[in-house]
Amino acid sequence: MPSQQEVKWSQLKVGLIVMASVALLCLLLFLMTSASGMSIFSRKIVLTSYFDNSMDLKTGAPVELEGVTIGEVKTVEVTTDPARKLTPVQVVMKIDPRYHKSLRTDSRASLATVGVLGDTVVDINSMVAVGPELKSGDELQTSEEPSLQDVVKAGQGTIESLNEILAKVVDDLQNGKGTAGKFITDPTLYNQATNTVEQLNLLATNLNGGKGTAGKLLTDPEMYNHLNDTVTKLDNIVAGLDAGKGSAGKLLKDDALYNNLNSSMAHANSLLTEADEGKGGLGLIAKDPNFAKKLNDTVTQLDTLLDNVNSGKGTLGQLATNKDAYDHLDKLLVSSNDLVTAIRQDPKKYLVIHLKIF
Repeated sequence: MPSQQEVKWSQLKVGLIVMASVALLCLLLFLMTSASGMSIFSRKIVLTSYFDNSMDLKTGAPVELEGVTIGEVKTVEVTTDPARKLTPVQVVMKIDPRYHKSLRTDSRASLATVGVLGDTVVDINSMVAVGPELKSGDELQTSEEPSLQDVVKAGQGTIESLNEILAKVVDDLQNGKGTAGKFITDPTLYNQATNTVEQLNLLATNLNGGKGTAGKLLTDPEMYNHLNDTVTKLDNIVAGLDAGKGSAGKLLKDDALYNNLNSSMAHANSLLTEADEGKGGLGLIAKDPNFAKKLNDTVTQLDTLLDNVNSGKGTLGQLATNKDAYDHLDKLLVSSNDLVTAIRQDPKKYLVIHLKIF
């Protein structure tokens, strides 16, 4: 039977082993939490976010900041708050305080899937966040991104809409509705297309046979010869112009014409300058007010004279408007012509001079 001292020593060894095991267990827990970004000795920051769908998010799921684990999900539950009808899923997260400065009021949380079929995690984006730091108990705003299920649902809706549209299009085609339907079912369009093809074939045959203007243009060498002669003549004309021949050639090549034209322009500019300075007849007309007044008076007098003539005033007016004066003058001229004719026929009758002596 063991002695009392041996029993005490055995108990002491068991106690030491238990204490060593507990210390080792605490060390392992500390190392495990430190490796995951959490520390059991640090005070956690609690944040809350609200989502429209949990996407199978589990309690204890990692919370990541730009892909780095900074905490874990504490609870995932549906809230009864009526103000959260659109985002009823409440997610409470515990965040390591070491990353407190990276979490801002304008940071955004979203649910992401690790891989295609992996677990769902909370991903926080603070790349462009510049707001104040979040405090424990604050709400972390969310930025909903379409999940794989949302994409599949949207794709299914699109496919169903396309199926309905295609079914309607096929039905319209079979019933001959619309342009495409008539094209498929209406023989009139086929007949018209056939007639058009036949006319095109006839046109091609006529062109190849040299019929018509277009056919002659394609097959008759005379047209080509005329065109070639015309081009040759044009070449000769251009060559003559380039050589300075003819009026047009001299106009292009002769410097004397340019000099004369330049001199005429200079003279015209000189005349215009003198006229602008009030010199010469043009200058007086343009600049002298007395001359302008005289010219205006003359024009006024001519207008008055013409008005009097049109009104039958004065001798000119009577001659212009009085028919009696015209008739008398016409008779006088006729009588004068008769007298001159009679004198020419018998001058002795009218030119005899009688002398009487008293």
